[in-house]
Amino acid sequence: MGHENIWGSHPKRYGKGSRCCRVCASRIGIIRKYGLDICRRCFRENANNIGFYKYR
Repeated sequence: MGHENIWGSHPKRYGKGSRCCRVCASRIGIIRKYGLDICRRCFRENANNIGFYKYR
């Protein structure tokens, strides 16, 4: 039983590894503010639909 077999086998229930994007299930660049829980890329694609608008 080497190190390769057990690396990452324990489920994450807290911290960065436990959170994922609601839309694409990515774990990188999660926006948690206001309870969004979506990644930056999905936020930029869906910002207008959610109700966020650019002023400039």
